Amino acid sequence: MCADVPLPHLDRPFDYLVPAELDQAAQPGVRVKVRFSGQLVDGWLLERVAESDHQGKLAWLEKVVSPEPVLRPEIATLARQIADRYAGSLADVLRLAVPPRQAAVEKEPPTAPSPAHPTPPTPAPAAVPASAPAPTSAADLAPPSSAPAADLAPPSSAPAADLAPPASAPATASGEDLAPPASAPATAFAADSAPTVSVSAAASGADLAAPGAPRGAVEVAAAAAHGAGEVAAVLGAEVRGGGGLGAGDGLVAVPDGAGWGRYQAGAAFLKALGEGRSPRAVWAALPGERWEKRFAEAIAATLHSGRGAVVVVADARDLARLDGALVALIGKGHHVALSAALGPTERYRRFLRASRGQVRAVIGTRAAAFAPAGQIGLVAIWDDGDDVHAEPRAPYPHARQVLLSRAQAAEAAALVGGYSRTAEAQQLLSTGWAKEVAATRETVRLAAPQVQPADDTQLARDPAAASARLPSLAWNAAREALKAGAPVLVQVPRRGYVPAVSCQECRERARCQHCSGPLTLSGSGAMASCRWCARPAADYVCPACGGRRLRAAIVGVRRTAEELGRALPGVTVWTSGGEKVLDHIPPGPALVLATPGAEPVVEQGYGAVLLLDAWALLTRADLRAGEETARRWFAAAALAKPAAQGGKVVVVADGSLAPVQALIRWDAGWLAQRELAERRSLGFPPVAQLASLTGSAAAVAEMLEEAGMPEGAEVLGPLPVGQDQERMLVRVRRSAGPALARALHEASGVRSARKAADMVRVQLDPQEL
Repeated sequence: MCADVPLPHLDRPFDYLVPAELDQAAQPGVRVKVRFSGQLVDGWLLERVAESDHQGKLAWLEKVVSPEPVLRPEIATLARQIADRYAGSLADVLRLAVPPRQAAVEKEPPTAPSPAHPTPPTPAPAAVPASAPAPTSAADLAPPSSAPAADLAPPSSAPAADLAPPASAPATASGEDLAPPASAPATAFAADSAPTVSVSAAASGADLAAPGAPRGAVEVAAAAAHGAGEVAAVLGAEVRGGGGLGAGDGLVAVPDGAGWGRYQAGAAFLKALGEGRSPRAVWAALPGERWEKRFAEAIAATLHSGRGAVVVVADARDLARLDGALVALIGKGHHVALSAALGPTERYRRFLRASRGQVRAVIGTRAAAFAPAGQIGLVAIWDDGDDVHAEPRAPYPHARQVLLSRAQAAEAAALVGGYSRTAEAQQLLSTGWAKEVAATRETVRLAAPQVQPADDTQLARDPAAASARLPSLAWNAAREALKAGAPVLVQVPRRGYVPAVSCQECRERARCQHCSGPLTLSGSGAMASCRWCARPAADYVCPACGGRRLRAAIVGVRRTAEELGRALPGVTVWTSGGEKVLDHIPPGPALVLATPGAEPVVEQGYGAVLLLDAWALLTRADLRAGEETARRWFAAAALAKPAAQGGKVVVVADGSLAPVQALIRWDAGWLAQRELAERRSLGFPPVAQLASLTGSAAAVAEMLEEAGMPEGAEVLGPLPVGQDQERMLVRVRRSAGPALARALHEASGVRSARKAADMVRVQLDPQEL
């Protein structure tokens, strides 16, 4: 059993004797209580065995908290893999995977399960056209792990183009230090952003750093090359879980593939899911795409094949959209939506429906990545670059990594979708683990709005527009859209009214005299106050020049709405952000000011989208600043009408910047390739693996001394991160990532056993660098 004890040196299973009266209830996956160091602690029963390897005396199991098996065996295995991947403890991961027990919910009479799709007989292999390659199985494509690199060429029966990454994709590593070992398969997933989860093959399953043949990728590529009509032959003969389009007697029918048909290999991807196969794809959504409908169709196709699906989205708004699309497509009773916003009781009720097999599809926010879904056939994540997908609690796993680990372990399909693309998703393509599902350039041009940059020189030539931070180009686009009866979206990176003020005389940033926090204005005519301690600053005096007057240093969304409302009288003004986020707005002329991620949807799209204060996003001291800026811009610009219908996007930034160029061309893939190449040359994730150690200087130094670092590890830092706190970075080759995680976990265990006073926060591949 696993004891729910948050101490790294106790991160191992413990054996207990099961009394006869608990023999029936004490089954794997149930919650139990045991005596641990004299205290009664909670835990999970992992396995029942006839004999124990422990030579000493065993204690007795005290209690079975509930006979409900809430921890499925595959989820327990996944939790162990994620704990090893992120240098964490199994108990910490299980707290994320299994919601707290609600006894009253378990006592409720179980709801009738939705009629499951009967498992039909495996269809006979389709005839292979003379022009198509012979069907191949996963075993045929996977070379032995010890084969030299020269022996890893694709078999002659499969087209080389179907197995190799796109010609435009960068190499999987640049330099000997970051390259996978020579014994790894040619398609090895060198960047564990899609996943390296195992410390050793014997201990935790297949090593995702070397997945062997990218079978799912081959399926999609072959389908694109030979057409949807030949996809059954090209994808091969292996079918898991039954299914197929011939088995139409289930309640979930194969959805219409017209939406996916706009993308190269899109229809083949959907058809492969319906036939019980497992393609892996990175999807570049078109502007204006109803992504929730495409995801719902992928889920429906998977359910038709008799398998389950787990889909993760960023927030409650996206979850509501996907939930509505699923209900509209397949009706109620086939899926559950999991979110912390439901409250503990309803969340546990829905979790039990999935755990008991009453539904086979689970959608939700990041914790849903661990949800049970029967025989898993599809894992998917939308907008994987959103930072809310990163768990803020130890061991800080990312939902994308959890899902890709599940896909690899269960040989399930995987779908990573978004309007933009992360470097981690691009690494999936460059290593051949997944294939791209994207529209042709002609289709993109027809769907995309017209994007125009407006740099600061235009603001300087237009003093009247400078007061509202809008050049004439943006003003004209807004006026034309409003005149045509369409709404205008204005994206402002900062929340609030005036988030920061400075001295009117010397421009020195104004700070609180008590705590040195930044001063802010909450509204027009409001007194400046501290953002940290909330003390008013009525008697503020600049310490640099003695000035008493303040000016806005940073303008928030509410102040911008006030300025634009005065400039365009008679126009309805909506604001969305912070505690008040709008999901939809009615059509018609209106100004909509929103912070990134809070943009409301409008039917038929916005007539104009204005992206302000680009400097606030691009100048952040963060590794992902450019990638995150592009993600926010693409998400907002995707809400605009196509250029043929008058849709315009104006970004107030220098047109020569790479994120601006990617937006103008609507080519997120090009930007992701560029970003990945830069990180490869600099040795940053996902090409290399980084560990962040944060704590007091003495504690971090002790941690580094205790950890037996892998060969070639680089220690970078220290960097002050707060009062009496510092941060050290440890960088290793991607292939040495499991060894680094193991070393840091063992060092944490040594310090825990010593009862070290100062804790050290360990994060592998942190979201912020």
